[in-house]
Amino acid sequence: MTSNMSRVVIIGAGQAGVSAATFLRSGGFRGQILLFGDEQVLPYQRPPLSKAFLKGEIGLEDLWLKSATFYVEQNIDLRLGIRVEEIDRKKAAIRLANGTWQAYDNLIIATGSRPRALPDVQEEMEGLHQLRSYEDTRRLRKALSPDAHIVLVGGGYIGLEVAASARALGARATVIELEDRLLARVASRPVSNFLEGYHRARGVEIITCASVAALETDGGRLTNVRLADGRRFQCTAAVVAIGGVPNDQLGRMAGLSCDGGILVDHNGRTSDPAIFAIGDVSRRPLPFYGDRVHRLESVGNAVEQARLAVAAILGQERPEDEVHWFWSDQFDVKFKSAGVAFDADRQLLRGSSEGRFSVLHLKDDRLISIETINNAGDFVAGRKLIASRQVIDDTLAADADVPLKSLISLGNDRKLYV
Repeated sequence: MTSNMSRVVIIGAGQAGVSAATFLRSGGFRGQILLFGDEQVLPYQRPPLSKAFLKGEIGLEDLWLKSATFYVEQNIDLRLGIRVEEIDRKKAAIRLANGTWQAYDNLIIATGSRPRALPDVQEEMEGLHQLRSYEDTRRLRKALSPDAHIVLVGGGYIGLEVAASARALGARATVIELEDRLLARVASRPVSNFLEGYHRARGVEIITCASVAALETDGGRLTNVRLADGRRFQCTAAVVAIGGVPNDQLGRMAGLSCDGGILVDHNGRTSDPAIFAIGDVSRRPLPFYGDRVHRLESVGNAVEQARLAVAAILGQERPEDEVHWFWSDQFDVKFKSAGVAFDADRQLLRGSSEGRFSVLHLKDDRLISIETINNAGDFVAGRKLIASRQVIDDTLAADADVPLKSLISLGNDRKLYV
């Protein structure tokens, strides 16, 4: 168990890092907590950046994870605008950009991910955007006037959320997707088809089976997105939203085991027992899926891993495993999912696809993932069913007139998550 006179250093002041600092204090840790963030502003939520914050419905202070007084009252040494350059495992210390060193007893890496760049594209051009920080969103918002035309390169969740926000602000929006459908890597075809139709009906132009060959400029300003087939889309701005890359450079330089992210165990511990990695930067075993190693990008995963790592640092009982969950808001559509559809052997459509439905993914007669459109009740019940690992009846599960929660066995003694 970590001594209350020890020091925990956290690199990264996003959802995962702030959650870890919070859980350390609420878990009884009285030692020193150093929380480093490379931005100059208080730690903030990122999901609203492509939605409410982009549309100007909320301000920066509405994004804050905690107030400034929280860090003072909890004796969390929050150091903003400071970049960590190196981890020296032999010294058990980190080197800051100013050349100073900070020792640690336990280190938590929570550096998140960054947007994937388009290959062979010069990123420094006026009108080309990414969406990671609040400053990115502020710049993009200025570009979304009613006479603007924005091209979203990538038909994933970020691209679709920005497209919906752009239309709400009166701008034209075109989504260009490499695959034959939207969300091909992360959602089922019924969900993809529904969202594509929903976006088209609200004025979003969607181009699938298309790859970007070049971004054309005039005087350093973006003017056109040119596709491999020669088509050109004149635009005033473009956002590259083709996925994220883990910020695992510090881990790799320090010699930690990495493979598409920093590899960790069930508690978030890396190949160095004194170092943990949590959130988007890590690849973790998923207990509900035979410990298959996977990198998750979500608020729920960041919070859960923070809780697991802190329990391990404090020598406390390991928290119950949680079922992964995710959400996305597009126009007035509420999409929620739970679990991951690894190796599902069949798919059930529950309800119609006209505005409120669920897609159930089963393996060996057990629910392993659920996707819901405007159906919060099914989401909650589905998450519980995944956690229970119980066998369910296909006919009942597919019948929208049968409440999904009625299939949950009351005799199961596992803790079920809401």
